[in-house]
Amino acid sequence: MSTAPSLTPPITPDVFALDGEAEVQRIGQHMVASLRRFNKRGVVLGMSGGVDSSVCAALAVRALGADKVLGLLMPEKDSSLSSEDKGREVAEQLGVEAMLEPIGATVEAIGCYRWRDEAMRSVFPAYGPDWKSKIAIAQAGEPGAAPAQGRISYFKLIVQSPDGQMHEARLPLKAYLQIVAATNHKQRIRKTVEYFHADRLNRAVIGTPNRLEYDQGFFVKNGDGAADIKPIAHLYKTQVYLLARHLGLPESVCSAPPTTDTYSLPQGQDEFYFSLPHQQMDLALWAHNQGRPAHELAQALGITEAHAQAVYLDIEAKRRATAYLHARPALVDEVLEVRA
Repeated sequence: MSTAPSLTPPITPDVFALDGEAEVQRIGQHMVASLRRFNKRGVVLGMSGGVDSSVCAALAVRALGADKVLGLLMPEKDSSLSSEDKGREVAEQLGVEAMLEPIGATVEAIGCYRWRDEAMRSVFPAYGPDWKSKIAIAQAGEPGAAPAQGRISYFKLIVQSPDGQMHEARLPLKAYLQIVAATNHKQRIRKTVEYFHADRLNRAVIGTPNRLEYDQGFFVKNGDGAADIKPIAHLYKTQVYLLARHLGLPESVCSAPPTTDTYSLPQGQDEFYFSLPHQQMDLALWAHNQGRPAHELAQALGITEAHAQAVYLDIEAKRRATAYLHARPALVDEVLEVRA
């Protein structure tokens, strides 16, 4: 007796396969229609040199033409030196204008570094201007470790003294919140600069979150979360990398691991926020969205079922915790006449 083939695909990267050219055309049509609806003449976006912003820039060029796309390079003193170089490389390849708008003086004037360093000195009193730092999830760097009950148990502060010595310590909640609030200034100032140029040129602002970031709230409200068009928010990070190669972007972009580029020490996104590296996190989010049981995810990723279940719980916990980031302003009565 023959057995009918399973209708549920195995949990492998094959689930992210897509027709690159068809997707480019679909996104481009949406972008053109959105600009017509907003009565805008082009787009503005920050170009960090990362795969998300690079793909968004390339999609905009394909849809609108290079003359309708303005790329902004917005470094500050903690930015990776390679970010500006990669952003320029992408802009040059695409033929778009890349305008340098350093934000360091602005974020310093608004207190970003002062508030951040004050919080870091509450943990490491000797911390000073010549030190480097980052925040990491407590489980980062521990192979096979599962988040406790699906939640991040605590954060740790990792610092490097001028003599090169590394130190780390558990980060109290008050200090953590102050550091994050201070560094969020960077994303908010960048978005302010983007909207200045968008207003100046009567253009729309492109936001660059992929599906993993958008779903899990990995963005700053009124910072990198603010935009008029988010062309890749429906695409898993793995699919963004596929589109990067389809669009012929530089290898330095197509093979670069995702980073936050927010702290002075190198910091991967999984180290700071996600419970797994992005390739595995994409599969976990897809499997969760498809209602696949934890034991199937565990087998696909080579982890324990308990770990897989903890990842599912972490996905749900992040959705609850970051629902505020997606929320519209709360009104007493809905104003139906101006509803979008």
